[in-house]
Amino acid sequence: MLQTSGLWLAIATFLSIWWGHVGVRWLEAKCANIRPPMFILIAAGFGLNIAALFAPNVTIGGVCSVVGMALWWDAFELVRQDRRVRHGHAPANPHNPRHARYLAEGRATLHDPLDREPGDVPLITQQSVRDREPEVA
Repeated sequence: MLQTSGLWLAIATFLSIWWGHVGVRWLEAKCANIRPPMFILIAAGFGLNIAALFAPNVTIGGVCSVVGMALWWDAFELVRQDRRVRHGHAPANPHNPRHARYLAEGRATLHDPLDREPGDVPLITQQSVRDREPEVA
């Protein structure tokens, strides 16, 4: 008999990580308040993990659990993405009131430090290292 559980779990893992990478950036940039999407992601993750406990087979349970854990991680990653924007490590969205406040305070930037050609200027120069505040966790 052909076993496809590993394939389905791999696909679920890949898609969950991809969505988390793209989705967290998108949600954080579009939402003026990140708490509602955080609570939705936590609740959805919790629901999927409960569903995994009662799934009719191991494959469905595994996929539910992988996606549920990824949603939990994405919820907490929203806070880290907000911190990246505040410290100028990720570009701010000037149409987002929260980001506009960061830009007005001079803490954020519109420039994406990763949007460059491989041979261009280094990401962090010696001058910018001295000017940066240490990141507080």
